[in-house]
Amino acid sequence: MSALPERAGAGWQARLALRFDAGPARTLLTRREHVGPLIVQRPFYPEDASHAVTARAALAVQPCHAYLIHPPGGVASGDELTLDTDVGAGAHALLTTPAAAKFYRRGTAGRAVVRQRLRSAGLLEWLPQENIFYPDAAVDLSTEFHLEGAAARCIGWEIGCIGLPASLRTLEGGELRLRLSLRRDGQLLLLERFNIDEGVPGARWGLGGHAAFGTALACPAGKEELECARVALARYTLGADCTDGLLACTLIDGVLVCRASARRTDRLRQLFVHWWQALRPRVLARRAVAPRIWAT
Repeated sequence: MSALPERAGAGWQARLALRFDAGPARTLLTRREHVGPLIVQRPFYPEDASHAVTARAALAVQPCHAYLIHPPGGVASGDELTLDTDVGAGAHALLTTPAAAKFYRRGTAGRAVVRQRLRSAGLLEWLPQENIFYPDAAVDLSTEFHLEGAAARCIGWEIGCIGLPASLRTLEGGELRLRLSLRRDGQLLLLERFNIDEGVPGARWGLGGHAAFGTALACPAGKEELECARVALARYTLGADCTDGLLACTLIDGVLVCRASARRTDRLRQLFVHWWQALRPRVLARRAVAPRIWAT
């Protein structure tokens, strides 16, 4: 479907709906519908049976890697973007982005709104690159994970960067409303709400001067996965006095949650990649294979 024209006085209205199903040998992108500038160009298959860590995983269909693309290059005032993703039983989809998402300053069109609904009865990985919130950005960002059935599993993260640290600019007059939730068969297991205004980044009770923050999660998980995550991340410190960053992993109702803040976004993202590399074999029974787009 072609992009709709931009409305006068408002921003882009974009929607992308994806469906992944298990085929004879690989996960297939069986549905791809879009309105406006939010697309997936093509699926990729960089993995095979040699990346499985169990005999059962070796017999499963190949994972599908998909890259979400927003051609305008950023999210502006008044934009509304909606992503709906479904992963069917027996399928395995990894979704990422080719670059950081940029949220520009507030304009006359009001807040930018992004809604991301990720439903899965199979295996789902949500690994987007970071969101950069420019000074004076006004953003509502919601990410919802919905797992259906006992076989459903997921690994995912959300990473944010406030302001333009290299230019010594923070959120200034901006306001962020961030929401992250995870449900299994309709039961709420995790709900996080993070409201950020110009006072939060520098406050000790807020981000303590850190520009980057993020939450990573894996489900289902137990004490062994918690210990694995802590051991893996202990090798990568954020400074002995915590001035460079803070990192903590917890286990809540079968959900492994890793929360972090740091001075540098690239450092925080590197930590989350190490976390994913350690947890993927345990949670999804496959060795980590980084999306090719991360190397470009």
